[in-house]
Amino acid sequence: MRRRTFVQASMATMGTLLLAGCTDKDLPFGGKGSAGTHDDGRKWMMPDEGRPHARTWMAFGAGERIWGPELVPEVQRNLAAIATAIARFEPVSMLVRPEEMGLARNLMGGANVELIAAEIDDLWMRDTSAVFVGGNGARAAVDFNFNGWGGKQQHRRDGQVARIVAERAGVERLRTDLVLEGGGIEVDGAGTAIITESCVLNRNRNPGWKKHDVEEELAYLLGLSKVIWLPGIAGKDITDGHTDFYARFAAPGIVVAGLDNDPDSFDYDVTRRHLDILHQATDADGRPLRIEVLEGPSTVRETFAEDDFAAGYINFYVCNGAVIAPEFGDARTDAAARDTLRRLFPDREVVQLNIDGIAAGGGGIHCTTQQEPAA
Repeated sequence: MRRRTFVQASMATMGTLLLAGCTDKDLPFGGKGSAGTHDDGRKWMMPDEGRPHARTWMAFGAGERIWGPELVPEVQRNLAAIATAIARFEPVSMLVRPEEMGLARNLMGGANVELIAAEIDDLWMRDTSAVFVGGNGARAAVDFNFNGWGGKQQHRRDGQVARIVAERAGVERLRTDLVLEGGGIEVDGAGTAIITESCVLNRNRNPGWKKHDVEEELAYLLGLSKVIWLPGIAGKDITDGHTDFYARFAAPGIVVAGLDNDPDSFDYDVTRRHLDILHQATDADGRPLRIEVLEGPSTVRETFAEDDFAAGYINFYVCNGAVIAPEFGDARTDAAARDTLRRLFPDREVVQLNIDGIAAGGGGIHCTTQQEPAA
C-alpha cells in the first residue's frame, strides 16, 4: 500500500499559502495564536460520510506538470469513471480548467455532473476543498488552509479551492489557523475522530501545536469530543500519512482498518501498530471499537505497478445509496473487499472501479472526492 512519494513534489513551491481576503460570507474565528475566540455561541458538527449528501465535489485536475504525459489520459478517464459512477446516485460538481472543458464534457457527457470552470493545480479534492459542517440551523464550510501537504507541491491555485467551493455552495466559510487536509481526519458524526499525528502535528503544517490545541480547535469546528490519535508515518509519502489510508468509520463504533501485507512497504509495520491502538480504543461514548480489516491486494495489474502505487481498498467513498471502491485485479482480495463492504453497508450498492491511473499517483477514490451534506 504505497502512496504518493516525493516524485511529484520535486516541482513544489515552498512559499507560504496566498489566501484571499475574507468576503462577507467568511466567518473568522480564533485558533492557536489568534486574537479571536470561540465564544460566539455557535456549535458545529461534521456529519459522517454516510449521511445524505447534496452532492459530491471533484476536480478534473490531472496535468502533465505533476502527473507526466503518460499518466494524464488514464487519470482523466479514472476521474470520469468515478464521477459517472457517483452521478448515478447523487449530483457531482467538478472543477475543470477552462481549457479542458471540452474534454471533460466528452468524457462525462450525459451524466449528472456539473462542470465548473476554475483554475486548479491538481485533483485531490479531499484535501483542497472546504470541509462542510452543520449546526445552528445552518451549514458552513471550514477552510483548513491547504498548503501543498507542508509545501511539497505547488498550490497557489489549489489554496483557493476551499473558498471557491464555499462560495459556490452558498455557505459561510469558517477560518482557522489550523492546517489540515480532509484526508487527514476521519469522523463518525457522533463526536469521535481518528487523526494521524504524523500529518497534523507535523512542523510543516502546524509548528508549535500540541494534541490539546488541535482537539480544542476541532471541538469547535467539527463538534469533536474524542480524538483517537494514530502515529502514522512522516516523510514517506507526500501526505505524511493520511488517516484515510489507515482507518475509516463505517458507523459509530465500527472502524474499517487497512492492513498492508507487503513486507517491503513502509506501511507494513505502521498498519499493525495502528490495529493494536484501534483494538484498545474507545469512542466518544466510551464504547470499544469493532474493527473490520481490509487486507490489501497481493498483486496488481502490471501496467502502472510502480513504487508509488496505492494498492489499498481502504480509500473507498460512501455516497447516497452506494459505496464506490477500487479493484486491483487480485480476484481473492477484490472479492473479499467487496464482500466486507456489502456486509458493512447492506443498504448500499458496492461499485468497484479500476482506478489504476490514480493509484499510480499514490491516491484513491476517497482522495478525489469531498461530500457536501444535505441541509
